[in-house]
Amino acid sequence: MLIKVLVVGRLKDRAIQARCDEFAKWLGPYAKLEVQELPDSNVAKEGQAILKALERDRGAALVALSEEGKEFTSVKFAEVLGKFDRKVVFVIGGPYGLAPEIRAKADLLWSLSRLTFTHELARLLLFEQLFRAVNILHGGSYHNP
Repeated sequence: MLIKVLVVGRLKDRAIQARCDEFAKWLGPYAKLEVQELPDSNVAKEGQAILKALERDRGAALVALSEEGKEFTSVKFAEVLGKFDRKVVFVIGGPYGLAPEIRAKADLLWSLSRLTFTHELARLLLFEQLFRAVNILHGGSYHNP
C-alpha cells in the first residue's frame, strides 16, 4: 500500500514529531509512507500549493481531512482504506481549513472528529489511525474491539 500525507505546516512540537515517527516506523511493514509538508499561508495560496503537489500523484485517491467529512469507527475506516486499490493521498489543511477546490477534488472527505484539532494533532491522529487500520486489515493485535 502506498500512502502519502500532504500537510500544510511543519511539526514544531518534538513530542508529537517523535510519536508520528514511531507510528510511521510501525506502518513500515504494511505500507510505504511519504510525507510532504507545504508552507502555511492563506487558504487560496495553500490550495494552489496543494493542487500543484497533487500533480505528482495523478491517479491517486485523494482523502481530504475536513470537518464537513464523514466520521468512521476505526474498523470502518480500515475497511474504507482497504478498498483503495491505488496510492492514497491524505491532505491536512492549515489553520483556516482547505480551499473549496481541494474539498471538491477529494474522493473522500473524512472528519477525524466533530472537534477541531491543530494540524499537528491532526497529523498525529491520522498516523495513529493509519497504523491502526492497516494493523486491523492484517489481523494484528493493536486494535482491541
